[in-house]
Amino acid sequence: MIRIILFLLLIALGAAGAAWVAEQTGDFVLTWGTVRMTTTFPVFVLMSGVVVVAAIMLWSILRGFWRMPGHIRRGRRERRHARGRHAITQGLLAIGHGDSSAARGHAEVARKLAAHDPLALLLHAQSAQLDGDRDGAQRAFRAMAEREDTRLLGLRGLFIEAQRADDPVAAVMVAEEALKLSPSSSWASHAVLGFCCAKGDWTGALTILDNNQSAGLIDKATYRRQRGVLLTARALELQNVDRDLSRESVMEAVKLAPTLVPAAVLASKYESEAHQVRRSMRLVEAAWLAQPHPDLADAYAHVKLGDAARQRLVRVETLAAKAPGHIEGALAIARAAIDAAEFGKARAALEPFISAPTQRVAMLMAELERTEHGDSGRARAWTLRAVRALHDPAWTADGYVSDRWRPVSPVTGRLDAFQWLTPVASLPSDKGAAIEPSPFEEAMLATPRRAVVLEPPAAGSEPESELAAAAQDNAPPATVEPAPIDAAPVVAAPVATPAPPPPRSAESAPMASAPLFRARQDIPKAAPAPIPAVIPIIRAPDDPGIDEDGVADEFAEQIGPPKAQAGGWRGFLSRWGGN
Repeated sequence: MIRIILFLLLIALGAAGAAWVAEQTGDFVLTWGTVRMTTTFPVFVLMSGVVVVAAIMLWSILRGFWRMPGHIRRGRRERRHARGRHAITQGLLAIGHGDSSAARGHAEVARKLAAHDPLALLLHAQSAQLDGDRDGAQRAFRAMAEREDTRLLGLRGLFIEAQRADDPVAAVMVAEEALKLSPSSSWASHAVLGFCCAKGDWTGALTILDNNQSAGLIDKATYRRQRGVLLTARALELQNVDRDLSRESVMEAVKLAPTLVPAAVLASKYESEAHQVRRSMRLVEAAWLAQPHPDLADAYAHVKLGDAARQRLVRVETLAAKAPGHIEGALAIARAAIDAAEFGKARAALEPFISAPTQRVAMLMAELERTEHGDSGRARAWTLRAVRALHDPAWTADGYVSDRWRPVSPVTGRLDAFQWLTPVASLPSDKGAAIEPSPFEEAMLATPRRAVVLEPPAAGSEPESELAAAAQDNAPPATVEPAPIDAAPVVAAPVATPAPPPPRSAESAPMASAPLFRARQDIPKAAPAPIPAVIPIIRAPDDPGIDEDGVADEFAEQIGPPKAQAGGWRGFLSRWGGN
């Protein structure tokens, strides 16, 4: 609406000006040497307008001719650049779906048409990586690193190529250079941090971690946890070198990460040495509530130096009550009870876990049998059972199982990667056990058999009862002691012939003599393997075997009747050829 009003206003002003020019009277005279021109003012204004318009058109034409070569060059350059951009786009798409030949062709076109485009360098580098040409990829990334606008991208590519070539020194140098250019680069800070942790430079790692937190790369909770891990690693390393700095580091670490087990154990140790028993116990209890661990139980048991074994047992029972039903508490109680010779408490603590024991449970049961009863057989059986038992939790990171806590993963270099978990390889599966339980183990772990005392038979008892009593518990048959040689001969008195016993009924069968050894029923016997009717002949790979045709003997061959000579033209040809 405003534009229409402005247009109408301009038209009105133009009409008013033209009317004012037409109303002017008088003549306009132009004298140039001998030439004299006289015209009216309106005509002069009209002629002046025509001359100005003609001059503008002439200037435009001349300027167009003057700038025509530049326009031609610019148009050609723009078309060339458009073709290069199209080649770059198609090349990146080819890299996306893994067509290396198409990507290589588009990269060559893009390098010819748009050599100075940073995307062309990127396409060339990625196509070389897709083809496996590491030298070509490194040249392209070096060219990108020399440019101001693609320097970080080129350094990132060189870092990846150094990692692929297994050159950690070059990778760290490139990462440090990138970190100087851009402190907020996450990949560079992660690489330098991992390198510092790998070589044990905990001070440098703490500095990089502070820079990451100030740059906003990690949140506050992650920063506190990772700083606690790094401080704990430094405290453990300086434990026997600089105890003051170690104590200072671990105290700060336990404030930042109170549930970190190594930090709580070391801090409890330092507090115990300083006779701060209550503070030491509180540190262990806080970590125990988050994650029960055998190191925490051991530190809690020895929080007071010089305590007796029974005092340690009472303290461990107090700690285990804070996480009831947990296996670590039961194992800690059993360990302390064995040390205090409280074998009943040890068995009661291990009783819920005997049906499916872990290795530590089985070993504690073996020690309990050996210490309490001196039963080496049952102790050996429990030791054999520990071989096939499930593994206990361990420090695990990225599939790597370690016997101690580490600040970084040796597989990926990830910080705070180790966790107290059961290894994946030892988790139960739905398949059968690879090693079947042995009969010896089952027999040794069975309830011990008690001796049976046989009472002497009463007078007038039947002979069957005597035989049955003798057959129990593999008792050997009674033997008759021979008479001494020097004894005087005994004259047998006449004995009255007893009456014949009444005949036995058909139901009562004669009792067989008692066996000397009775077959045990608690040890199953494996069925004997069936003997095949035909024994297969198995030969070695290099055995040629026996020639079934036998050795050829020219004297043993049967001489058959001679073949008759062919007749007709065939016989003639054979005789003629033979001659």
